Amino acid sequence: MEWLPTLIIAVVCAVVFGVAGFVIGELHRKKTAESLIGSANEEATRIVNQAVNEAETKKREAVLEAKDEIHRLRSETERDLRDRRNEVQRQEKRLIQKEESLDKKVDALEKKEETLDAKIKQADIQLSEAESIKRSQCEMLEKIAGYTKEQAKIDLLNSLEETLKREKAVKIMEYEQEIRDESESLAREIITMAIQRCAADHSSEVTVSTVLLPNDEMKGRIIGREGRNIRAIETITGVDLIIDDTPEAITISCFDPVRREIARLTLEKLISDGRIHPALIEKIHEKAKREVDQAIKQAGERAVIDAGVNGIHHELVKLIGRLKYRTSYGQNILNHSLEVSYIAGLMAAELGVDVKLARRAGLLHDIGKAVDRQQEGSHIELGVEYAKKYRENEIVLNAIEAHHGDVEPKSIIACLVQAADAISAARPGARRENLENYIKRLKTLEEISESFKGVDKAYAIQAGREVRIIVNPEAVSDDEMAIVARDIVQKIEQELEYPGQIKVNLIRETRATDFAK
Repeated sequence: MEWLPTLIIAVVCAVVFGVAGFVIGELHRKKTAESLIGSANEEATRIVNQAVNEAETKKREAVLEAKDEIHRLRSETERDLRDRRNEVQRQEKRLIQKEESLDKKVDALEKKEETLDAKIKQADIQLSEAESIKRSQCEMLEKIAGYTKEQAKIDLLNSLEETLKREKAVKIMEYEQEIRDESESLAREIITMAIQRCAADHSSEVTVSTVLLPNDEMKGRIIGREGRNIRAIETITGVDLIIDDTPEAITISCFDPVRREIARLTLEKLISDGRIHPALIEKIHEKAKREVDQAIKQAGERAVIDAGVNGIHHELVKLIGRLKYRTSYGQNILNHSLEVSYIAGLMAAELGVDVKLARRAGLLHDIGKAVDRQQEGSHIELGVEYAKKYRENEIVLNAIEAHHGDVEPKSIIACLVQAADAISAARPGARRENLENYIKRLKTLEEISESFKGVDKAYAIQAGREVRIIVNPEAVSDDEMAIVARDIVQKIEQELEYPGQIKVNLIRETRATDFAK
């Protein structure tokens, strides 16, 4: 156990040395910290002093800059005030100068007004003197001439009126000739299309067809689900179907008569079949189209046989057949063409002219109406074009071209066709006009013509297409006839409704009678 005290002493020494080391370390750290704190305080003091110095420096600089800016602004303000003061002084000088100028002008105007008043007074005096001299001269002239002022004025106006009438008549004739020369193409169009005019009720009658139905239930089947069937029919046939409250009937509307006929046959076949759907509609439409084409061909061939002509090109025969479905003022064009052919042939036989050629020209004179609704141009132009295309006779071409008076007839055949066309189209009952209205129109036409001064008698001829007026040669001079004709035409156009055009023909004749004894 001898080592125990030594161990204890060693432990005690170790403890003592550990405590002493700890204390010494703490003292060393304390001194180090105190020295660091002292350095930091000194650094902080230095930084604060430096910041204060810099702030004082910037403050002094800012104050100096502010003083400089204030000085600059003050200088600019004083300069602006000085400029404005100078500008105000200049404006004041200008105003003063303008006031002085206005005062001078006012003074000058006052002087001019005084001068003008003096001149006006002098002019009034001179005017009154001139009036008195004029009155005295007029009185002297009336005494010398033996005419009063009113009588002289009346004579002068009458003389001037006569002169103006003659000059006006001459001018009207010159203008009419000028217009006639310059508007030949326009006149051709007007003349050829005038006969095509038609009243609204007539148009509605000849542009619709009616299809009878077995019952009203069929209307719903024709319309189809959501309008499918009726849209298909209208699209395929190119017509309008009018389904209204009319019992057991449907109206087909279309300006093309052939298309309307095809649509009518298509609808009738669909109703007869009972099955209505888009595929069947197209199939039946093609069948109806072939049937109508065949009917057109047969109608053309029958018309050629009835007219007694031969050698007509088969394409022209088809066009003649299409006239079966063409109307004008309710008159069927195929029947009209056959009638013109018959009348022209009869007149040709009486005159000893080629009857077959006259019938041929009469049958073909309106051939252009078969295609005038599908192609541009009048029916005359189209007729001549097709006749030339299929090598028709020159006499026939001229008859087609001249049957409305657009060109001069070059043969008797053309004159006969023109006359036959007028007879067939204008006779009472040929077109959609009853006899009572026809007679009333002729009487009204004569009454309008006879209502003018200087007209002795008026006669409506050629079924109202011409009125011949006999004038009194003592009341109407040759120069005044153009004026009277123009006045009559204007009154007819204002008060009368008529198809085509009316020719006003004035006749003035002076007769001298004596006897040999």
